[in-house]
Amino acid sequence: MSRQNYTFTSESVSEGHPDKVCDRISDAILDAFISEEPEARVAAETFATTNRVVIGGEVGLANKAKLDEYLAGVEDIARACIKDIGYEQDEFHHATCEITNLLHPQSAHIAQGVDASGEKEEGAGDQGIMFGFATDETPELMPAPIHYAHAVLRRLAEVRKDGTEPTLRPDAKSQLSVRYENGKPVGVSSIVLSTQHESESQSSADIRDIVEPYIREVLPEGWIDDDTVWHVNPTGVFVIGGPDGDAGLTGRKIIVDTYGGAAPHGGGAFSGKDPTKVDRSAAYVARYLAKNVVAAGMAK
Repeated sequence: MSRQNYTFTSESVSEGHPDKVCDRISDAILDAFISEEPEARVAAETFATTNRVVIGGEVGLANKAKLDEYLAGVEDIARACIKDIGYEQDEFHHATCEITNLLHPQSAHIAQGVDASGEKEEGAGDQGIMFGFATDETPELMPAPIHYAHAVLRRLAEVRKDGTEPTLRPDAKSQLSVRYENGKPVGVSSIVLSTQHESESQSSADIRDIVEPYIREVLPEGWIDDDTVWHVNPTGVFVIGGPDGDAGLTGRKIIVDTYGGAAPHGGGAFSGKDPTKVDRSAAYVARYLAKNVVAAGMAK
């Protein structure tokens, strides 16, 4: 018999989290290449630390004359991503951070496995195990803990970027522990929210005053009660953030990118990978299948 009454916890990270900065840059490079050539081959990896971004991996275009041109544009792509996220701090600024581009053409030995030729169909770039999952807990058919952990950070990003909350900064994490009764999510037993902010004079209580209304806004009515435990910036001051506070890597938030731990994960990351990398494309197809089974009412 499946469990009916329990608590499940999932976390999310903001677009300014060091690992997500790297995911964003890797995906932007992918987008640039496949906009030029839908069959482009891309496996872009990014590392970020204090005032430094390093990009590596493999890329390939059938139109090889265009390859050097697109490689030359990678630095501008990275700076545009960092600027849009909002990093303009002394030790990580979109205009001044050092960017090293180590991308190189795709290995011919990998290409022979994925490129279609003659009667040979396009192949997969690797082996792997991919999972798809869906649940009727939310209209988006996502598990409630990860869905609302994401929603909290999306809302805080909106009010940071539109100027409503000018003292918030890009780096943030959320974590929700959701109570289930009779198999359905009914409330939040604890909320963890850590967000980078402007000034060392701002206390944890000051930050809670800023973020609490937005958290209450995005969670279902009645989910927060007098028993809900709050941890807002529990370590205190959080002014040094982003890649200056902790190094980032592409592909290090695979559970955040999927179902928050509510379903198995094969271990492969998504960002910076073209569709021949089945870590990404097959996971999307598996999610599509699961979502349609639940949406059709064949399963909960």
